[in-house]
Amino acid sequence: MSKAASLSIDDPAVDCPVPAETVGRLIKADPDTASFLLDGIPEATRARLAVWLYGRSHTHEIGIRVAASCDGATLRRAAGIVGNALYDLSRRPYAAPSHGTRSGGAGRISLGGSARRA
Repeated sequence: MSKAASLSIDDPAVDCPVPAETVGRLIKADPDTASFLLDGIPEATRARLAVWLYGRSHTHEIGIRVAASCDGATLRRAAGIVGNALYDLSRRPYAAPSHGTRSGGAGRISLGGSARRA
């Protein structure tokens, strides 16, 4: 009996579970087309794909949408506690991550240097 390795969003060396062309189509697809593309992928593979996509900042939202096509048990088997969190995120309205955003307070920064006085 072979056991599939658990995936982690912390491991960037993990290969994508689907061909790169499929990922490219998912990134460019509208929601209906994405659902059609996902229908042809087994649920366990979709769960691994959701974790893989979620772990990359530029495909974060797509990972959540792919996770919405999986049940909680499948996501847990694919990624443990990360799968639990991804399942929860996929069942509520998407909110973009707030890391890296400014919340005011700081002044503008100029790369041109200070103005010279004559």
